[in-house]
Amino acid sequence: MFFMTRVVAIDYGIKRCGIAVSDPFRIIANAYKVVSPEKIIEELEKIVREKEIDTIVVGYPINNRGEKTSITVLIDRFMEKLIQTFPKIKIEKYDERLTSKMAKQTLIFTQTKKTERQKKSNIDLIAATILLQNYLDYCQN
Repeated sequence: MFFMTRVVAIDYGIKRCGIAVSDPFRIIANAYKVVSPEKIIEELEKIVREKEIDTIVVGYPINNRGEKTSITVLIDRFMEKLIQTFPKIKIEKYDERLTSKMAKQTLIFTQTKKTERQKKSNIDLIAATILLQNYLDYCQN
């Protein structure tokens, strides 16, 4: 497959939203930035304009029993707003189970200093990147 458009993934949270963007070939997820939920739409409008985005993937929180979590209602509302704001862009949800845990382990594995590991924004950024990479890998299969 040959793409020249990119995919954005969002790890949506109450305090922070991690954003990751794919390369144009949809092979590699790249950490982009962390923004507040109040600024996420504005930031996405900028990214969509600048990077030729055709898909937005939102991490969808489901517990280990496959049930919705307390934040799922907020994610559903956020996705409705995305659909209204970006009617020509494909909006998808993708299971984000364990991405935050994997993000914490990644920071430990890469021997990141403890002060950096404790910054929740770093965890959100890496979680968005892991979410996007999982999505890209799934789409390749």
